[in-house]
Amino acid sequence: LKDQFDNLDKHTQWGIDFLEKYAKFVKERIEIEQNYAKQLRNLVKKYCPKRSPKDEEPRFTSCIAFFNILNELNDYAGQREVVAEEMGHRVYGELMRYSHDLKTERKMHLQEGRKAQQYLDMCWKQMDNSKKKFERECREAEKAQQSYERLDNDTNATKADVEKAKQQLNLRTHMADENKNEYAAQLQNFNGEQHKHYYIVIPQIYKQLQEMDERRTVKLSECYKGFADSERKVIPIISKCLEGMILAAKSVDEHRDSQLVIDCFKSGFEPPGDFPFEDYSQNIYRTISDGTISTPKQEGMRIDSKTTVGKAKGKLWLFGKKPKGPALEDFSHLPPEQRRKKLQQRIDELNRELQKETDQKDALIKMKDVYEKNPQMGDPGSLQPKLTETMSNMDRLRMEIHKNEAWLSEVEGKVAARSDRRHSSDINHLVTQGRESPEGSYTDDANQEVRGPPQQHAHPNEFDDEFEDDDPLPAIGHCKAIYPFDGHNEGTLAMKEGEILYIIEEDKGDGWTRARRHNGEEGYVPTSYIDVTLEKNSKGA
Repeated sequence: LKDQFDNLDKHTQWGIDFLEKYAKFVKERIEIEQNYAKQLRNLVKKYCPKRSPKDEEPRFTSCIAFFNILNELNDYAGQREVVAEEMGHRVYGELMRYSHDLKTERKMHLQEGRKAQQYLDMCWKQMDNSKKKFERECREAEKAQQSYERLDNDTNATKADVEKAKQQLNLRTHMADENKNEYAAQLQNFNGEQHKHYYIVIPQIYKQLQEMDERRTVKLSECYKGFADSERKVIPIISKCLEGMILAAKSVDEHRDSQLVIDCFKSGFEPPGDFPFEDYSQNIYRTISDGTISTPKQEGMRIDSKTTVGKAKGKLWLFGKKPKGPALEDFSHLPPEQRRKKLQQRIDELNRELQKETDQKDALIKMKDVYEKNPQMGDPGSLQPKLTETMSNMDRLRMEIHKNEAWLSEVEGKVAARSDRRHSSDINHLVTQGRESPEGSYTDDANQEVRGPPQQHAHPNEFDDEFEDDDPLPAIGHCKAIYPFDGHNEGTLAMKEGEILYIIEEDKGDGWTRARRHNGEEGYVPTSYIDVTLEKNSKGA
């Protein structure tokens, strides 16, 4: 390739252009990854719930799974950003730096090749000029020799002319000899430079160009590998994100979601009882004969149909359209069970705020003591306004807690004794059927029926006497605790995860099941916290 300098120039330029073309490809891939990650994050942000602290929407397992999938997708978007960042740093940035260095090196090698070619051309010109001068002097010497021979053979020529022609011939011959020697020297010099050019200088420059081009090829190979490694490094994390999505899908529990719906919307009211028969034929039969069979006339026992219908309607709205009305502070516009939940949540929130204020008061007192012992650290009097405000807030919160606890006690205090309900159920099953629950009560007023764990403080003596007189209820099955339950409320039974208990009463639809330990301790446990197995023919037994 000694004579292919121009073609090598074009080839090295093509190599640099290809390198920059690949760098442009990587840049566009980085932009795609960045836009993809940005769009994924915007998608997650769009569908991610904006929940406020007051939002009490039930946390269904399907919703929780979707939120977990959104979190995993957000992490996946972060990994796409990592891919883009890794490609930008390891591939694109390295390609641009190497391209700049490659252009500088190529320019230097090409300049050296052009300088060598220019020097060889200069030597050739010097040799060619000496050759032409030698050729010209030889022709002049030949003309001088011919002129001398002509005068020497001419008899009419004078001796002076012949002598002059001879001197001219000697001069031309001497100049031809000098140009000959100069031409020979220039020719020898040119041949030496030409040999050096084609066998030493140019091969060395071509070798440097070859090494440069091979390094460019190796750099492209490394960038190809780095391009793939940038993606391969995040594959384990992406796999974990996908596994998290699969686990979120497996965590969906349709039974638990159904139980959440029940717990969220149950009102605590019992279904309305049977309408009594109203005999309008009493007056007719009495007119015919006083001795006929008729209902005794008891005005006090007669039921007003309007009152009965009104009470029924007061209960039926729970199963139809809910009456609209303004939200009251004591939540009396809500059904008993929902009212109890709301009050309990408010009390818990107030207790948390009270605890914060108590901690702040303790901190202020400690700071005040420090200031009193070390006056240079601060003025103790400056903390008094804040301490007074904190104490005022604590008093206000205590009053709010006391007020809400009174309302909660009012709701829970309306639960009637269980013995009365059981006795009435045995006597008149048609009236009370569908209105019993392990924690509810039956009252004449629909607004006073409420469901919750049995409250023994309402009638402590009667309640204790009932269990002292009655024999222990037989076990109708057993259950296993799926989750631990603390059982702080009165009438409930604490249990540990995995504990086995006897079932003595089924869930009546209010979310509570009555259970008994091996040592005879009884109480109510949440139905959703246990896995129930009933014995065959348990209802018949």
